[in-house]
Amino acid sequence: MERVRPDDWQRIAEFFDNFDASGQHPGFYVSYQTPDQFERLVREHLSSYLFEISGKAVRRRGRIPQPKPAPEVSHGASPAEIVSQPAETDPTEKRRPLDILTKKRDGFALTRGEIDSFIQAFVQGEVPDYQAAAWAMAVYLRGMNEAETTALTLAMAHSGQVLDLSNVAPRVLDKHSTGGVGDKTTLVVGPLIAALDLPFGKMSGRGLGFSGGTLDKLEAIPGFRSDLSTDEFIAQLKRIGIVVSGQTHALAPADGKLYALRDVTGTVSSLPLIASSIMSKKIAAGAHIIVLDVKVGRGAFMKNEADATALAELMVKIGAGVGRKVGAVLSDMNQPLGRAVGNALEVVEAIETLKGRGPADFVEHCLAVAEQLLLVSGVAKDETEARAKLQGALSGGRALEKFGDWIEAQGGTRRVVDDYSVVPQAKIVQEIAAPRDGYIAGIDAQEVGLTVVDLGGGRFRKGDVIDHAVGVVFQYKVGDRVTVGEPLFTIYADDRMRFEVAKARLLAAYTFADSEPVALPLIHKIIK
Repeated sequence: MERVRPDDWQRIAEFFDNFDASGQHPGFYVSYQTPDQFERLVREHLSSYLFEISGKAVRRRGRIPQPKPAPEVSHGASPAEIVSQPAETDPTEKRRPLDILTKKRDGFALTRGEIDSFIQAFVQGEVPDYQAAAWAMAVYLRGMNEAETTALTLAMAHSGQVLDLSNVAPRVLDKHSTGGVGDKTTLVVGPLIAALDLPFGKMSGRGLGFSGGTLDKLEAIPGFRSDLSTDEFIAQLKRIGIVVSGQTHALAPADGKLYALRDVTGTVSSLPLIASSIMSKKIAAGAHIIVLDVKVGRGAFMKNEADATALAELMVKIGAGVGRKVGAVLSDMNQPLGRAVGNALEVVEAIETLKGRGPADFVEHCLAVAEQLLLVSGVAKDETEARAKLQGALSGGRALEKFGDWIEAQGGTRRVVDDYSVVPQAKIVQEIAAPRDGYIAGIDAQEVGLTVVDLGGGRFRKGDVIDHAVGVVFQYKVGDRVTVGEPLFTIYADDRMRFEVAKARLLAAYTFADSEPVALPLIHKIIK
């Protein structure tokens, strides 16, 4: 039995391969390893063999049959179309969940088969929550490479139903925001895209913490239904070209289960876990063209541009790897987007924008996101053509008409387009004056979001009930000059005590300066 160095795995593999020619059973002894380290390294580097481990000695007992080669691409299928199918897990990779999580704990890359096996077992209840939580922490600490993250995305996407929208149209468009304050972009971009006869199908979420949710805003419209079945979702998309609904439990159930654990184990802010969570739901929802609105700044989950860029680039690569056309917009969230924050207030601002009367920053942001959808889909050859198409849909009233069609199709009252009194109205509406002369140097978007939640306009826990009427409307933005005593913002509240707390918090969220501050970029970069 030969003695080898613990890092000479190439020599060990060659040593085992010689068995095929010699007919003997070679063995070896590895020094300077603890038993746990030794067994883990043997399983990692000699996974093609059957072996017997005794202490720190290994004796080969045979070779595992090699898996069949991947099927050839045929009938016009692309490599991306093949990889986007659920994995047929190799039986040799159905390792114990404990082995898979310890392998990641020790910093090794997982195979697609291992990831698929682990996620399938988790969804089926064969992996207990404590092991899944430990695995998530291992990923958080050790990271994942691009291949692993793509494999995790596919495993979660195929853990449930995957919509096939190819019978609706050859290309269905979707956008996704990573979450911000005052972000009502979908309410404008969706009708804009649909007004150009491009199907827009989206499954949205609810707000949690300081970040608002699209469904919460839409449900401020009396009668609006967000709980569409899959059949209703597809039928409406075919009929009027736009649908926005809540995600059903049948889509990417692995993501829902895993996110619930991440939320209570401090593993939410892992780039591979964030990227795979977002993209698994987008893939399961069936859209062919996806533009990601990745927020960056104080009121975003990505606080700096480097992290936001890394996340955006990773998601774009995942999309390309599974046959989706994906682009990303890095947009600023250091101050609230637009002027309104609060569900009913944001609905009104979105409708005003579709009427051509929206705040300049919000209008430009919506056009920038919609522009990328046209470019990524190939509908427009350049920014100039894309912008002209969108401006035409906006100024000609087609987008506003499509908004009304959409709301009506999902049970909401079309009257909201012309009569804002149909949305919930706050009992207390009061302007707050500027405390001093000067330039507005900053408005803390995160603090604004949290204040609106405290007014009742958001939730800290999933079961919290929302007050759709409350919120705040800003008269000025960062860079504007104000005079002491003039209206700075307006609070909409239903409780006097909450109003007083909100007033103090919102005033504290402002930073003033005597000289004009450097303008904040609205769009940081575009990633294709």
